[in-house]
Amino acid sequence: MGCGQMGTGIAIVAARHAEAEVFAFDKFPPSLERSRKFVADWAAKEVKKGRMNETDSSSFEKRITFGSLDDDTALALVPSLDFVIEAVNEELEVKRDVFNILQEAGLPEEGVLATNTSSISITKLAANVKHPERVIGMHFMNPVPVMPLVEVIRGLRTDDETLARTLSLCTAMKKQHATSEDRPGFVSNRVLMPYINEAIFCLQDSVATAEDIDRTLCLGTNVPMGPLTLADFIGLDTCLNIMRVLHRDLGDSKYRPAPLLVNYVEAGLLGKKTKRGFYMY
Repeated sequence: MGCGQMGTGIAIVAARHAEAEVFAFDKFPPSLERSRKFVADWAAKEVKKGRMNETDSSSFEKRITFGSLDDDTALALVPSLDFVIEAVNEELEVKRDVFNILQEAGLPEEGVLATNTSSISITKLAANVKHPERVIGMHFMNPVPVMPLVEVIRGLRTDDETLARTLSLCTAMKKQHATSEDRPGFVSNRVLMPYINEAIFCLQDSVATAEDIDRTLCLGTNVPMGPLTLADFIGLDTCLNIMRVLHRDLGDSKYRPAPLLVNYVEAGLLGKKTKRGFYMY
């Protein structure tokens, strides 16, 4: 559910590695078209690199079917779904709306409902779901086809069967998994986002240029990508949303979003996806 960068990547690994029949849903036609094109382009690159042959590529693409959340014909597929992964915007009410659409369309009682949230409480997301024991977090890393990890998060009422099925799917997707308790930011963003936020404070306070901040962290700590470049890649709006969740839910001033981050988001400078963030693209 959701055919943005993350949702498209999840569809690719599910169809390619788990050889699952995948239905990719989105509300917006342009998102569906971009996703469809990305899948085709990705498959073509894999063939060119020798990782797939033409037959494999054709079979892979046929395993992904695209549909609109506003199309009753597409929604008629919902009762046949075994496992749903929601990957829409990082906003609680938007995700709840998707969950409601799925329930009204007849999501099976035994169907797992996973969310790719990077910071929102799984327990809170499951509160209005008929079967909260089937709700779980699957936080994929970006870019999904490349990054090996899925962070798996149990909500308060998530049952053992749902966890087992989720870990099994991770393995089928050829992903490694690590589990986390349902706490704000889980493990990855509880550590990563304050690191990025502090780099933005350094830029805001003119401690160094963006280039020198990133160069210092890349060469000094051996990370493959500097924090400001990484923020642009993730999306500054996503970074801000996560920092706000951490600040609100943990109640500690150390999670206060850098004012410069707020300024960039308010200006519509969201990073790579808008061609400008801390760098130009």
